[in-house]
Amino acid sequence: MKTENSTLMKMAKESLHGKWLLAIGTFVLYGIIVGAIAAMAEYSSIMSLVTLLIAGPFTLGVAIFSLAISRDEDARFEQIFAGFHNFGASLGAYLGAYLLMIVFTFLWTLLLIIPGIIAAISYAMTFYILADDESIGAMEAIDKSKEMMHGHKWDYFVLMLMYLGLGVLCLLTCGIGFFWLIPFVQVTNAKFYDDIKRIQ
Repeated sequence: MKTENSTLMKMAKESLHGKWLLAIGTFVLYGIIVGAIAAMAEYSSIMSLVTLLIAGPFTLGVAIFSLAISRDEDARFEQIFAGFHNFGASLGAYLGAYLLMIVFTFLWTLLLIIPGIIAAISYAMTFYILADDESIGAMEAIDKSKEMMHGHKWDYFVLMLMYLGLGVLCLLTCGIGFFWLIPFVQVTNAKFYDDIKRIQ
């Protein structure tokens, strides 16, 4: 039986206890790097390509770091760069997964907004799957995510609405609250992944 979202959020807070500084610092660093590259991409087609190339590995790194905190393992800020280890060999899987998720979501969105949202939710576990199994391919990870999310898409959608509500509250703090919200969201997502993985 799936754990209630509210319980997963409570578990995420417990896992982050004593690690908030690490988590906030890591995601601030991640945001600075990605933001700087994205800003440069506005003026350079080469940097636009770089942004595309690094998106997959960085997304994997975020999943690895979030899972480490969620599982009460040894979490380190350098884990956000884990997707760049053996970059040439792994680029196909991580970039491929990232691009396929975008393409599939876009194609579903062409039908209507709601199918696009459903598709995005179906693919939400892809990079956690890749983080757990380096040997898996991009399409296989996406298919496994769709299988895992079967029967759990509504739960994840409700979870996203809860994040949205917290995001509105963060706006009332002039955005300062996002320093805590972003790690909380990432670790809660990791809890969600492990929870539905457990009941497969």
